[in-house]
Amino acid sequence: MRLLTNTVFLFLFSYTIVNASLFFDDQNVLEDNDRAVPGENPLTYCQATKDDILAIEHVNLSPNPPSAGSNLTIEAVGTFAEDIEEGAYVNLQVKYGLIRLINTKEDLCAQLKNLDKPCPLKEGETTITKEVDLPAQIPPGKYTVLADVYTKDDRKIICLEAAVTFSRA
Repeated sequence: MRLLTNTVFLFLFSYTIVNASLFFDDQNVLEDNDRAVPGENPLTYCQATKDDILAIEHVNLSPNPPSAGSNLTIEAVGTFAEDIEEGAYVNLQVKYGLIRLINTKEDLCAQLKNLDKPCPLKEGETTITKEVDLPAQIPPGKYTVLADVYTKDDRKIICLEAAVTFSRA
């Protein structure tokens, strides 16, 4: 579960994140081009982003799609319109099909330590590159991730979704 949580936070600040359970050969990435996050990734925005504090330039995964048992490199570039201070949080939900695997509220600064990023995050452009070792065995099926991120005073930083379907090898 720690790898899953770290990976979701990596999407947020590598802009971030592939669910650690989303790594299997012969997968079919579900796309919504109207809300697609720029770059080579399965991410979409939850809604219009004009008022979000984080503007994502791109998120690239290598390989895309990710492969079970391999290393996944995530490279992301985004710009914060203001500093993100202690007390910011993320509401994280991960589902396998209709089954909710994770539904939690996490302290953002605590998770940033896992990404070697300081807190507070400073206003301006940020680039993150992170490599994640993916597990070799992942059950086939549809996985969805929702990460809704807020400042300490409940203003929207960003909301991202990802959906990937894995089939049997």
